[in-house]
Amino acid sequence: MNDIVNITKALADENRLKALIALRDRELCVCQIIEFLGLAGSTVSKHMSILKQAGLVKTRKQGRWIYYGLAGRNAPAPVRDALRWLLKHLNSGRISSADKKKLEKVYRTDPEVLCRIHRRK
Repeated sequence: MNDIVNITKALADENRLKALIALRDRELCVCQIIEFLGLAGSTVSKHMSILKQAGLVKTRKQGRWIYYGLAGRNAPAPVRDALRWLLKHLNSGRISSADKKKLEKVYRTDPEVLCRIHRRK
């Protein structure tokens, strides 16, 4: 029961949903997620922590950077089901054109450049 409660709580925030959509096609560095969401680093870290606690995302550390990706095939069934449902209902046609443009820009920008920018803020 706790797993389901954590998953539903994690999905109950628009910014966390946007983060999951951004991770649909590839993993992203936390700086890329900050850039896409347009939120403070500490706020994005909190959102990503909630998603990780719910098991919806996994992390990978590479040097100084932390990369996030959607939970994989080894995730518990409720997590896989929730992600499948979410991605089915929040396909690319349901995100705003402004968010699509921001996400495309983030995908094209070198993560190291974004990390340097966000460290200075």
